[in-house]
Amino acid sequence: MAKQKEKTRSLPLNRILQGDCIKVMESLPEKSVDVIFADPPYNLQLKDNLLRPDNSKVDAVTDDWDKFSSAEAYNQFTRDWMAAARRVLKDKGTIWVIGSYHNIYRVGAVMQDLGFWTLNDIVWRKSNPMPNFKGTRFTNAHETLLWCAKSEDARGFTFNYNAMKELNEGTQMRSDWVIPICSGGERIRIDGEKAHTTQKPEALLYRVLLSSTKKGDVVLDPFFGSGTTGAVAKKLGRNYVGIEREQRYIDIARARISGVVTAPDEALEITGSKRAQPRVPFGHLVERGMLEPGIKLFDARRKVAAKVRADGTLVVNDASGSIHQIGAHVQNAPACNGWTYWHFERKGELLPIDVLRQKIRAEMRLN
Repeated sequence: MAKQKEKTRSLPLNRILQGDCIKVMESLPEKSVDVIFADPPYNLQLKDNLLRPDNSKVDAVTDDWDKFSSAEAYNQFTRDWMAAARRVLKDKGTIWVIGSYHNIYRVGAVMQDLGFWTLNDIVWRKSNPMPNFKGTRFTNAHETLLWCAKSEDARGFTFNYNAMKELNEGTQMRSDWVIPICSGGERIRIDGEKAHTTQKPEALLYRVLLSSTKKGDVVLDPFFGSGTTGAVAKKLGRNYVGIEREQRYIDIARARISGVVTAPDEALEITGSKRAQPRVPFGHLVERGMLEPGIKLFDARRKVAAKVRADGTLVVNDASGSIHQIGAHVQNAPACNGWTYWHFERKGELLPIDVLRQKIRAEMRLN
């Protein structure tokens, strides 16, 4: 553990390192970062100007950093930077790579060749995509994110399942994300022109980092660009390490991140796994006087009632047992979560007994 902490301390945290991402990553400590988010060149290979129906020019990706001499040259570049990234990623870490149809299949093949294990492919569906002005193809309305563990047998990687569920109003988060492209006031412009042609929306990085990192984790972005990863990492109380070749992008990112305020610690607490919470037997509610022996518990519609006994069991008609056993019995069901099924009455209102369990858990966390 001390050795791992030393690796973290030796990282240039919350800095942007200028240079070739492969060489810079090779200079970083091995197995030192928790998560990598990579937005590599897509190798779009656009040959002609893209025009709108009114003949105005579309501000497309024509930057030199997106140009490669051949498919094999791009493949080799992908293998090289991904091998360097694999070296610095902790064994329990994960990596995200985003791409379009131009490159994501090549990227995915290289990742598998290197031993990464795909956890999800996320479809980022753009709610406001750029139209296909020529009318010769379907509108390209999505990009793909590959989320991978370091190996097939990797265990202990971070996935904040319950936080994602709460972010989605109590429904399990799916692998298709509808998020608008970066536009309006979020899009950084200099003299009216886009500061970076492929700036990603902060909402996308927010979901990525909230789902797969913890407060204080180190996030590496080897293609830092305008600094979206760093801005969101700082906001969420994560550390970042950015790598970028071009000074103009570094200047833009630094100015942008300097204006970001980290949320207070209490606001950065997220909904954790219920299994990780302290176990509270139902009988503890009885022995502490939160529920008196003999009190009746009801289902949410008051159709079923059961009496609480002194030892924390319930009795109903011809059966007695735990809150879970009796809940299943009265419903003729194979199982039941008694904490959410049974309710107690307070001032004429029915409340789930789970609110009492949560009160005890809160006390346990304070002590």
